[in-house]
Amino acid sequence: MTHETAEQIRDRMDRLLDQERAALLAGDLEMIGTLMTQKEEVIDALNAIGPEAGNGIKSLHGKVMRNQALLDGALQGIRTVAGRLSTLRRIRRSLETYDRSGRKSSISDVIDHQLERRA
Repeated sequence: MTHETAEQIRDRMDRLLDQERAALLAGDLEMIGTLMTQKEEVIDALNAIGPEAGNGIKSLHGKVMRNQALLDGALQGIRTVAGRLSTLRRIRRSLETYDRSGRKSSISDVIDHQLERRA
């Protein structure tokens, strides 16, 4: 096991935060998961060093906040897409109409989405 200095560990975290930003912008969710594991290891290494690690950590705060905003945006986008897909599935399973008096009526399981093949 190598003994890194606090500065080397902070530099490693700085690089990880830059990689995380690139992965967030590219939408690479698998890479984000991998980087999360690596970030946890770096945080554990910083905690093992003690108070000495705190000197200079503030310089990483801006990058952490930037990445958190990107991650929040990505999660909101995923939630929006999931909601839209749910709505589309519901629409495909039923047909909603309105009668003469304006009351909504739903006809479920009427639409058959099978493709008929003929020779």
